Amino acid sequence: MTVATSHRHRKVAEPRASLGLKQSRLPRWTLPVLALAAVGAGCGTGLAAGLDSTVQWGLIAALLFVVVTFVLTAAVEGTRQAKDRLATSVVWTAFLLAVVPLASLLWETVARGTKVLDGYFLSHSMGTLPDAMPGGGVYHAIIGTLEQVGLATLIAAPLGLLTAIYLVEYGRGTLAKVVTFFVDVMTGIPSIVAGLFVLSVWILILGFGPSGFAGSMALAILMMPVVVRSTEEMLKLVPNELREASLALGVPKWRTVLKVVLPTSIGGITTGVMLAIARITGETAPVLLLVWGAKTINNNPFDGAQQSLPLYVFQQWQQGSDASYDRAWAAALVLIAFVMVLNLVARGIARWKAPKAGR
Repeated sequence: MTVATSHRHRKVAEPRASLGLKQSRLPRWTLPVLALAAVGAGCGTGLAAGLDSTVQWGLIAALLFVVVTFVLTAAVEGTRQAKDRLATSVVWTAFLLAVVPLASLLWETVARGTKVLDGYFLSHSMGTLPDAMPGGGVYHAIIGTLEQVGLATLIAAPLGLLTAIYLVEYGRGTLAKVVTFFVDVMTGIPSIVAGLFVLSVWILILGFGPSGFAGSMALAILMMPVVVRSTEEMLKLVPNELREASLALGVPKWRTVLKVVLPTSIGGITTGVMLAIARITGETAPVLLLVWGAKTINNNPFDGAQQSLPLYVFQQWQQGSDASYDRAWAAALVLIAFVMVLNLVARGIARWKAPKAGR
């Protein structure tokens, strides 16, 4: 028994020796200490070099942390472990570099937007108030955004869903390739092009005036390819065994899609639709061309100019006064909260509609 055990240990030790692995490891506190030292060295280097931007200090600190971590790990743990530590450090550094601007933007918006964000601001419009004077609200812009985005969703979501079902379940041959090609083309269409198209057809050729519905049609053009692509990918994730089992029981194709495929992928489809809604909520160019903006409340999206949150932010910032700047930041915060609520609703619906285990 002793001879076999020693022989087995010798077999385990031989591959380690042949791979050149070292048993020594850096203490757990090494990386936090190196990070703090890199931050201090980055700040000191930035001050000594006369760099005014803290972003440059952060980049210097990140570079020092990655280099020192690699060199120290290679000296103590070996080259192989150093390469693994280098990849991990680069990933975390890239993550922090991506999160810091986002967190800074959110902090700045919250800090400036809360100056005038209250119940009065949310329940009143600009009315006849001059843009340079304090007061006024964003109620008319909230109403316009809800109506315009809602109409765009009613137009784009069914069309996008049906198009995706056709491409995945029925589409074969030239027609499916043509539809896929045009969906790809529409994905890259700038928002101003969609607005100009609706402007030329709806307003210039057909003679209708500016309205929230005109803006909704442009937003629907932008939303539709996102819905098609996200729904198409969700439908492709449904196992073919489910379709085959349903068809083997004699269930028609359309009923299989309706009762098996769609319920299985409804969570992902809903998330994709919500992401598409969030994508069009912040569009300004189509609304500027087709809705024009209004200072008063217009509850009818089919008649007359309307306001929307992104256009309200643009117009208030354009005025250039302190009061308009405060209203612009507050409206931007409301817009961010609106998009956040959409994402939370999407997650809730996805969990609610997701297939439960054991069913």
